[in-house]
Amino acid sequence: MEEYIVRAGKRLRLGYTTGSCAAAAAKAAAWMLLTGRRREQIGLTTPGGVRLELAVRAIELGAGQVSCAIEKDPGDDPDVTRGTLIFAAVSKRDGPGVWIDGGAGVGRVTRPGLDQPVGAAAINSVPRKMIRENVGEVCRALDYQGGLSVVISAPEGEALAKKTFNPRLGIAGGISILGTTGIVEPRSLAALRDSIELEIRQHAAMGRRGVVLTPGNYGGQFISGHFHLNGAPVVFISNFVGDAIDCCVREGFTNVLLVGHIGKLVKVAGGIMDTHSRTADCRAEILAAHAAMAGAGAKTVREIMSSVTTTAALEVIEAAGVGDAARASLAAAIED
Repeated sequence: MEEYIVRAGKRLRLGYTTGSCAAAAAKAAAWMLLTGRRREQIGLTTPGGVRLELAVRAIELGAGQVSCAIEKDPGDDPDVTRGTLIFAAVSKRDGPGVWIDGGAGVGRVTRPGLDQPVGAAAINSVPRKMIRENVGEVCRALDYQGGLSVVISAPEGEALAKKTFNPRLGIAGGISILGTTGIVEPRSLAALRDSIELEIRQHAAMGRRGVVLTPGNYGGQFISGHFHLNGAPVVFISNFVGDAIDCCVREGFTNVLLVGHIGKLVKVAGGIMDTHSRTADCRAEILAAHAAMAGAGAKTVREIMSSVTTTAALEVIEAAGVGDAARASLAAAIED
């Protein structure tokens, strides 16, 4: 991929996600299965609107199945899956539609609260949608009315997963197939922090004294759906909550609205101002403490502590009948 972004004067190459790799491999394999011909390159438009033209690797054409792979390229972003081959094996099946599952090296969900249910392959919702859309595009172009089976695999995935949070999250046996936009933006930390502060200074220079800060995609999606926020300047701050707020203070802002998923912002309730997981976590501990202050018992606290995600923990808190009080307590701590 030869597209770049500039952060604090540094030119950084974009990459593409494992989800884009899986969808492209599935599209290429479906085309070869239905035409009987080899294909060395495949085009794909990501959910973020970026067009990719990717080399197809490790092609195996069988009578009833085609397998091929796309090599993961994260650009200038440090990523343990760099150079990994993401495979798709496509075969015909009875019944309509596209059936998706994970093979060797793709993890399986073993605990509730993640993007996919327990027992499912750790192929997240957006990559699943990408696979269905791209395979469906091939079927329509070739006037194929039947069903297809798609199995995504990553032969190196089980070893790579040990370098990720998957084992701790309850994803066993491999990596996850991820991505919300299909594109990986490099996260050079110093460059990213500088670019955030530059954007805040630019808004200040334009005379603005109120700003919306959000870590990323979840906050951005929420903001776009709420009309009363659409006119406010929005700055995407990644994990740099404290640095962004400090910059707002220096530049004379009087109103800051922090919008984001609780998985990030709950850390701020514990005074954690760099919300990257390598800096600190304590999400479960913070949620458990505020639930206990709201009246939750020891059993609920234990269930919160064993929850895989904040979403799952919130379900436990709601079931205990202390949801409103716990959220109010958390919000007050975040604001403080």
